[in-house]
Amino acid sequence: MKCPNCKSKDIGKIGVNQYYCWSCFIELSILQGQIYTHQVEEDGTLSSLDDLFEDDDRTISM
Repeated sequence: MKCPNCKSKDIGKIGVNQYYCWSCFIELSILQGQIYTHQVEEDGTLSSLDDLFEDDDRTISM
């Protein structure tokens, strides 16, 4: 799997269907073949980054 943001393969698993990119520091979740991207804010909340990517960039083949 590659990060849709930076194209890095430096991704670690942090939970069930949840991953973290160590290159650009975003959180990724996978649901029904779709990658959802989030930025972790200073207070620990997540902000969606999905509107920055095309649907094709967020699709993963399982």
